[in-house]
Amino acid sequence: MSYPPGFRIERERTRPEKAGDVARSKAIQAAIELFSTSGYNKTSIAEVALRTGLSQSGLLHHFPNKTALLTAVLEQREKEDSEFLFGEGEPPLGWAAFDSLVALVARNSTRPEWIGLFVRISAEATEASHPANRWMLDHYSSVRAWLTRALEHGKENGEVIPDAPVDAIVRNTIAVLDGLQQQWVAEPHSMSMVAELRVYLHQLHTVWGTA
Repeated sequence: MSYPPGFRIERERTRPEKAGDVARSKAIQAAIELFSTSGYNKTSIAEVALRTGLSQSGLLHHFPNKTALLTAVLEQREKEDSEFLFGEGEPPLGWAAFDSLVALVARNSTRPEWIGLFVRISAEATEASHPANRWMLDHYSSVRAWLTRALEHGKENGEVIPDAPVDAIVRNTIAVLDGLQQQWVAEPHSMSMVAELRVYLHQLHTVWGTA
């Protein structure tokens, strides 16, 4: 059964369980750093274990293989971004959805390892056999669904003009986000992704907004 918020009694975790949580967190952080610079294919379990401070067998106790470790890393990324964008409430809709991307980009600009991770893993994951291929497809599908709903909501509320090309706007927005990240990784800190994104969003508001 489920429990109403605030009424669930959490079991006190044992010391070994807490130690395991710490080891898992360290391994995920080490994997983020290595995947972001070397990619998945060129990163070994041995390198992650060394940076984590564990033996290979100790690391494999928490993550049975490199694919499981990559899955944990990507789940962590999605969880943090989702909590930042949506919190416990409903996702923003209308132009508010697009404007919220500015805050996300500003936050990620302070975490270069996350940007490097996304750029390198998403490039590798275009191969159907890559373990992150399904994640990448799901990621784009969910972003498209959210931004599409946001624009349709904007049309219903009179924020977006009725003949705005929803699919094109959504795909172009994703392309801008990805392209800015790729250029930022290629030439670190060579530009302000926030400023560039604001220019693009201003154009969207001007061309397709009703205000």
